[in-house]
Amino acid sequence: MLTLVPTPIGNLEDISKRSINALLEAELIFCEDTRVTKKLLQLLSQRENLNFKCTNFKSFHSHNENQVLNSLSIEDFNQNIVYVSDAGMPCVSDPGAKLVQYCIENSLEYDVIPGANAVLTAFAMSGFENTEFTFFGFLPHKGKERQIKLTSVMQSPILSILYESPHRLLKTLEEIKDIDENRTVFLVKELTKLHQKYYKNSAINIYKELKNSSIKGEWVLLIEPTNYQGENLTVSDIEELDLAPKIKAKLLSKLTGTPVKEIYNNLLNS
Repeated sequence: MLTLVPTPIGNLEDISKRSINALLEAELIFCEDTRVTKKLLQLLSQRENLNFKCTNFKSFHSHNENQVLNSLSIEDFNQNIVYVSDAGMPCVSDPGAKLVQYCIENSLEYDVIPGANAVLTAFAMSGFENTEFTFFGFLPHKGKERQIKLTSVMQSPILSILYESPHRLLKTLEEIKDIDENRTVFLVKELTKLHQKYYKNSAINIYKELKNSSIKGEWVLLIEPTNYQGENLTVSDIEELDLAPKIKAKLLSKLTGTPVKEIYNNLLNS
């Protein structure tokens, strides 16, 4: 059986009893980084006076997922297998989903233990009353792909949540305020840790406050959705456009359901 186990995102006390029990019973532990997981178990052993008996640790991350899956057999899942990412909930901007899909495709039993998650924690802290949100993970680092993704975020009618590293936070804030400096943004850094801190203000004010600061730690950004709603195109709107008859006929056909040829002939005879 496979069990996906969430790990603390900062505060060691956030690990649940169920998560500890799953780790105690594990016979094989897949880890995003084996060093990080072994350090976590060492800290838990010292703090809770526990004895984790598993000695079989295998790396499973975004660069070797397929290779590891190809090496597995269905019989491997007769033992207690645990998967943990470095911090937080597996599969949420972290590896793990391909392991779950492998279990689904092969009718293997699996479970996910609820626990620490930066997205939901930041959402609850933000004070935004929206009942929906879209999680975009990390933006692409640069180029057209980044521009397209950020445009999608800023034009979204639903609350948007991003992760950002300290190295790119100011760049992201600058790009947000250049698009809409009055948009309300909520930022929180180092969730659950000693230096946790949050900000909620307009994009321009937060940028001004942080641009000369020392930016450290991992960040979660929540961006207020746009309130703009465009008006629907009407037949008269399209008829008034200075377009070639063929293009205008196609647009009118999609809007009205009338055959393109019929509309095109009418335009030529008008």
